[in-house]
Amino acid sequence: MTTPTLFVEVHILQSLPPSNLNRDDSGTPKQAVYGGARRARVSSQAWKRATRMHFAASIPETDRATRTKRIGSLLTGRLAQAVAEGGAGLAQDQAEGLAGALLTPLGITQSATKANQSAYLLFFGKRQLDDLIKLLDGRAAELAELPDEELKQEIGRLDVVQTLSSGHPAEVALFGRMVADLPSLNVDAAVQVAHALSTHAVRTEFDYYTAVDDENTEDSGAGMIGTVEFNSSTLYRYAVLGLHQLRDNLTSPDATLDAAVRFVDSFTRSMPTGHQNTFAHRTLPQLVLVTLRTDQPVNLVSAFEEPVTGASGLAAQSAVQLAAELDTVATSWGSLPAQILSTHALQGDKLTEAFGPSRPFPALLASLKSSLDSWLSTGQIPAGTPVHGDVPPARDGAIPTTTAAQDA
Repeated sequence: MTTPTLFVEVHILQSLPPSNLNRDDSGTPKQAVYGGARRARVSSQAWKRATRMHFAASIPETDRATRTKRIGSLLTGRLAQAVAEGGAGLAQDQAEGLAGALLTPLGITQSATKANQSAYLLFFGKRQLDDLIKLLDGRAAELAELPDEELKQEIGRLDVVQTLSSGHPAEVALFGRMVADLPSLNVDAAVQVAHALSTHAVRTEFDYYTAVDDENTEDSGAGMIGTVEFNSSTLYRYAVLGLHQLRDNLTSPDATLDAAVRFVDSFTRSMPTGHQNTFAHRTLPQLVLVTLRTDQPVNLVSAFEEPVTGASGLAAQSAVQLAAELDTVATSWGSLPAQILSTHALQGDKLTEAFGPSRPFPALLASLKSSLDSWLSTGQIPAGTPVHGDVPPARDGAIPTTTAAQDA
């Protein structure tokens, strides 16, 4: 029997002013050639981190995840604190030895150049370190006194691997984890994020800037001069969340629903911070399109294989081409979204026909939450009725638009 799947896709059109939010090793804004034209590009890694930071900002510190090579140091600190709270005490070398013994079953490769660090970044929940300490059952001070071989035997009786293989925080459940040394610790990511691309061709420009020495009264020369590269663009951003995978990673339907909705919110509102103080490039999207699919995800970047020229504005024309591509995918491949939700301030009958009525973003999230809750509970997405009135009947081949039964 095939396991039911539900993919939550987020398509975003967002215009950026002069900026350099994601640069390469020479300081140039990242680029890519697509459709024979050079485009502005923001790497998936940059936007995933920005999304994760926005997502985590509203989570209590103890429930957050961290990605670091310093798991040994963190565990050492937590051990020393836990033992102290229990009325005993551990010397620094004892805490380090006990932490190292606890991590030994994981087989983590140690850095060849830096002491007390792993050879690669590990992504885990901070609460999972506390769960490791709970395995000691208050015997930390006692175990720290044991010779190395006896300590190894005692730790070998504990479910260290199982502890780090369960109870994942939402961040790990969303973005996944790969540990080459111990595949049983791997977590399949529920989220995929595409590189953001400009819908049009771009050219890199240079800002020549100077800084004045406020205390220099002897001449009119600059205290320093320099250049910074930048471009401006309308980006197409795309991410897809497998709700079924997120549910498997978290096991709790309530936690799955909360994480899914907050991911869509964070992906939409987040922004990489490269040269943020120089360009203040924080903008909000001009179009947020959420599509739910039960068959397979569809990145609609092909809408911009022919670059937008901007005769009627880059964002507006990009939206028109995106609407046409959504329709083309439906008519050519028979790939119909189970639901379409949108937020935008762009005008045009074609956009309303393709994307349905625009609604405030908080209302979009409320509708999305209702639909995902229904799927998690019953395996079905409610057809519902649009909150802004009836959508005109779809023309032949057009995508049927449905919404959740009620907006909050």
